[in-house]
Amino acid sequence: MRLLIAAIALLSFVPNHAEGETMVQTETAILGAGCFWCVEAVFEELDGVTSVVAGYSGGHTKNPTYDEVCTGKTGHAEVAQIVFNPAKTSYERLLEVFWDAHDPTTLNRQGADVGTQYRSVIFYQDERQRTAAVKSKAEAQKKFGQPIVTEIKPLTEFYKAENYHQDYFRNHRDAPYCRLVIAPKLEKLKAKKRD
Repeated sequence: MRLLIAAIALLSFVPNHAEGETMVQTETAILGAGCFWCVEAVFEELDGVTSVVAGYSGGHTKNPTYDEVCTGKTGHAEVAQIVFNPAKTSYERLLEVFWDAHDPTTLNRQGADVGTQYRSVIFYQDERQRTAAVKSKAEAQKKFGQPIVTEIKPLTEFYKAENYHQDYFRNHRDAPYCRLVIAPKLEKLKAKKRD
């Protein structure tokens, strides 16, 4: 019996990957910059980003629905949960793209999207992220003529949005919002990257 218990204990320490492969350590950023369809599309383009999930954070309603968040009464912002490989990109690099991908000087709005759910916000998960966010915001302020209104807050909960919101741009490129709002934003960022 002891031998069986020892064998089970040993098996629990065997890595869950093929021989020769290494486990990839990832980190997560939670950013809100207007409509989460836009934020998701922007960060899915970045090298080193392994996944982007549209969702909600920063409010008081548990397990909110899109319709509830749209009322502005839940306190939640539309956000993207960005999982990235720090060996290929950094949290600081994600923040640089964040500042370029939206107007952080407009309170509770991005373009025609208006309401607290569209606020500019960085939800940090530890002191290192908080420090990086504060430093990045101060650096970004030099590029803008108006004060940056982006909130920097601790992450309490992240709620994944409904499935039809996931990979929205990838799955609906011909939808009017995608053609008129997201596609031009991506082109602008690609042009900036080439400069």
